Amino acid sequence: MSIISRRVKYLGFNDILFGLSGVIILSLIIDYLFNNSFVRLPLGKAMVNWGVSLFFSIINWVILTEILIALRKRFPSIEDTLKRILILLVFIVVTIVTVDIIGGILLNFAFGGNYNPIQRNKLLVPILLISVMTMAIYEAIYFLIKLKKSIREEEHAKQAIVQAQLDGLRNQAQPHFLFNSLNTLRDIIEENPKTDAINFVNKLSDVYRFTLESGNSHRVSLADELKFSRAYIHIQNERFGDNLQVDWDLPAENLKLMIAPMSIQMLLENAIKHNVISKSKPLRIKVSVIDNFLIVHNKIQKKNTQIASTKIGLENIKKRYDFLTDIPVQVEDDGLHFTVSLPLLNQTKSIQEV
Repeated sequence: MSIISRRVKYLGFNDILFGLSGVIILSLIIDYLFNNSFVRLPLGKAMVNWGVSLFFSIINWVILTEILIALRKRFPSIEDTLKRILILLVFIVVTIVTVDIIGGILLNFAFGGNYNPIQRNKLLVPILLISVMTMAIYEAIYFLIKLKKSIREEEHAKQAIVQAQLDGLRNQAQPHFLFNSLNTLRDIIEENPKTDAINFVNKLSDVYRFTLESGNSHRVSLADELKFSRAYIHIQNERFGDNLQVDWDLPAENLKLMIAPMSIQMLLENAIKHNVISKSKPLRIKVSVIDNFLIVHNKIQKKNTQIASTKIGLENIKKRYDFLTDIPVQVEDDGLHFTVSLPLLNQTKSIQEV
């Protein structure tokens, strides 16, 4: 592993430029506050004094970041943050004091024992504070990166659960739907012209083609979803005839907007499943667009033998929309009418497709 990749892995970013520019600025600030070399002394001596401050700053930065990397290896999780910070504080104090003592000895040796432009003990507290602030920046960046990663992983996990639920719904619905469709096709072949059977098969093909093509998509255009839903209703009309009526009120300018796949079909299927559909009580469903919401509305005609509702389909739609937008799915049931409003989405991706 290279030096840069190692620092990126354990510090969260490539800090070389950040660290070097930081120590240069800090060394200038320290020299200005405590010695003001570039004002009081000739340029040569001022450069020497500043060079000493820079030397100490670089040594402290290198040692402390290496300690930080070691602590990140030992305590990598967010839960270990407090423990890691407390240990780091101890190492900061030990490092600053040790570097100051050893550095002072080396400087006295290098300058013949008479180098003391300022009393270095006056610098210890400011240097400690600056070092703590610098390491705090590193910790804040690391914490933010780990938090974003954790949130992203959690979202992906939830997304996988929702996708699994959707796959389960598809796998559960397809055999039942195919069975009913084949029975309907048999009746058409026996009682109706050949062209009706061909048209029915074409619509059935459209339904299964859309189901396969949208398998890994989180969003489809309203135009594609509408084509799929109309094919589904065409098949249902072969069973229920004019007793099932769907009013499509969808302006052309809205058809490029996006929607969760199979969401309209699920709502239509839900209405068909839970309501009486007969000649005396035809079921009327209205699908419309109002204020950037796709609305599916029907009168409630409860069956005498009511099918227990698991609400899995509706909950699945709500969860999928939680990943797509902050605008919630709206469900209204006043006992007379049942209405579901799905927010329509623009073509800019709202989540990361996987």
